[in-house]
Amino acid sequence: MNYFMAILMGLIQGVAEFLPISSSGHLALFQQFFGMENMEETYMFFTVLLHFGTLISVLVVYWSDVMDMIREFFLGIAALAGKGTGTPPPPARRMVMLIVVATLPLLVMVFLQDAVNTLFSSSIMVSIALLVTGCVLFFSDRLAKGHKTAKNATLLDAVIVGCGQALAVIPGLSRSGTTISVGMMRGFDRAFAVRFSFLMSLPAIVGANILELKDALQSGFEVAELPVYLVGVAVAAVVGYFAIRLVKSLSDKGKFGKFAYYCWAVGLGSLIAGIFKTAMG
Repeated sequence: MNYFMAILMGLIQGVAEFLPISSSGHLALFQQFFGMENMEETYMFFTVLLHFGTLISVLVVYWSDVMDMIREFFLGIAALAGKGTGTPPPPARRMVMLIVVATLPLLVMVFLQDAVNTLFSSSIMVSIALLVTGCVLFFSDRLAKGHKTAKNATLLDAVIVGCGQALAVIPGLSRSGTTISVGMMRGFDRAFAVRFSFLMSLPAIVGANILELKDALQSGFEVAELPVYLVGVAVAAVVGYFAIRLVKSLSDKGKFGKFAYYCWAVGLGSLIAGIFKTAMG
């Protein structure tokens, strides 16, 4: 691993993790067409660090929200213990409840992980998923603008958006694109749909990386390469920060669906290449 490769991987991670273009889909296609199927295993520790870099991006952008949610989490526990005032919970406390409920469908996918992993080896399936992502994004901008926020979004809304997040573990389906679009379909305000999607990603990213960290440490890494890794993490964090800002801006302007054309182009191109590759044997 050299600095150029670390910077390149950090750039790709920061862009693809938050823009609705499916980072897992791009990784799968990259590995399939460039014969680098073992790249993730070879640099497993670095891959985990890159995800922590994008985690930093979310924390920086939504720092005040995260702090409010942490405070309201403990206040909510105190209320459940009989120390509350009986008044309706504030929006930050409702946000905590909504995110917890939305994360539950993701737990089901843990038992289907082996089946999902097999999809990474099929460029055709990944290409079809990218085409589907494009359709979801295209129609999301054409929905009537909703008005639901943390004050009035329901637990059913959270479950349905959470199911979208669970389905998005399929490579080629964008997590951010799917969850933001499903949120809009449930009547979320556009800004709230984006905010909920990225805040909902925090437990998913943390949980996934905790599970992977043990295997990554066991696989080993070169201590001398740590400075190189940290440069990649810094790039992923900085690029991820601006990627989140871009998604927020485009969503507010009703231009979120512009990413559909990119997904269609990549999906169609890789589908044709995949069919040709399969035909050639």
